[in-house]
Amino acid sequence: MSYYINKSVKEEFEVVIERVGELLKEEGFGVLTEIDVQTVLKNKIDVDFRKYRILGACNPHYAYRALQAEDKIGTMLPCNVIVQELSLGEIEVAAVDPIASMASVGNKALLEMATEVKDKLGRVIEQL
Repeated sequence: MSYYINKSVKEEFEVVIERVGELLKEEGFGVLTEIDVQTVLKNKIDVDFRKYRILGACNPHYAYRALQAEDKIGTMLPCNVIVQELSLGEIEVAAVDPIASMASVGNKALLEMATEVKDKLGRVIEQL
């Protein structure tokens, strides 16, 4: 089982970041965090790295339900979505597969929610 859902597109990096944010919003997610890995690596260890962002996406309704079903599930939230530049003009967007991440917990209610969340994240990726 793969642990992510992904798609590559031919577009400018910042345009893809904006589009992913819009599509996540349409599916009920907000972006809680945005980590610019390229900048962090340059500032912390003086390494040049490709454009790479980690978006911490959260759908509050699902997060609430998940927390009710499993109080430690916050260790696996939010749903991470990455946007990375593979080559000039080729951008990959990948989202965590929530079914893969929740399978190890062994809670049937979480797996049912994970299926719904995967469908939503899948639509985001597909619409790019």
